[in-house]
Amino acid sequence: MANNHSHDAEKSISTAFWLNAVFVVIEAVGGLLTNSIAILSDALHDFGDTLSLALSWFLQKKSKKAADSKYTYGYKRFSLLGTVFLSGVLFISSAWVIYAAIGRICSPSEVDAKGMVWLAIVGVVINGAAALRVNRGHSLSERAVFLHIMEDVLGWVAVLVTAIVMIFFDVPILDPILSIVISVWVLFNVIRNMRDTGIVFLQATPKDIPVDKLKEQILELPDVESVHDVHIWSLDGDSHVMSLHVVSFTFKTQSLKQQIYDIASQYHISHVTVDIEKPGTNCTYKTTHK
Repeated sequence: MANNHSHDAEKSISTAFWLNAVFVVIEAVGGLLTNSIAILSDALHDFGDTLSLALSWFLQKKSKKAADSKYTYGYKRFSLLGTVFLSGVLFISSAWVIYAAIGRICSPSEVDAKGMVWLAIVGVVINGAAALRVNRGHSLSERAVFLHIMEDVLGWVAVLVTAIVMIFFDVPILDPILSIVISVWVLFNVIRNMRDTGIVFLQATPKDIPVDKLKEQILELPDVESVHDVHIWSLDGDSHVMSLHVVSFTFKTQSLKQQIYDIASQYHISHVTVDIEKPGTNCTYKTTHK
């Protein structure tokens, strides 16, 4: 299941990269034809976005490498590096948009409304297609890419709304106001995604795994006396790992381990290490949890 998620994430990020790259060319041509510095500036911004998507794509592919002597758990966390980088780019670009928009509120400028309508429609269609493709995924890297694309989608929606309104009314202040609202939404979600990424790096228990319920299921096995030193963490937000010590009289250790593996698989835990101890054994590594 984790491998399928990794393949889907790579495909989603590659789709977003190519669509973004194509639109950069369209933006650059459109900016030259309309003689719009604003559009050319956005094309330059999107070119930077394309480079960051390329890096995320590379790191996502790197994360599929099998474990070796250097990275014994594999390369899955390389995808999180792409998430951190992309989120950083989003944070800086959104903060810059807010800064620039405040300046535009203080000094509103006229826009070429009719020309912007057509370019905005193209922007919404292309970036919207990329957003729909990426939104099917659930990994942290896909969420970061989705936010990245949604910033562009909503930005072009704002341009479209502004351009249509500007055809009938002279309210240039509408564009920077919508830009600020969109950037605040993006920043909120970037911070939330960075928080989730940080939790994975700190090896917190995945929030979708009820530890107490899992332990109860293991304790209900007929050969289990007690369970301790249970550790559960995630490699990349999708692939989870668990290690635990089980006290048991049984000599059929392999059978007991298989039963524990089956329970763990219900919670999408793909890697399990079970240490079986006899009652009365002094466990050197025993830890205490609240």
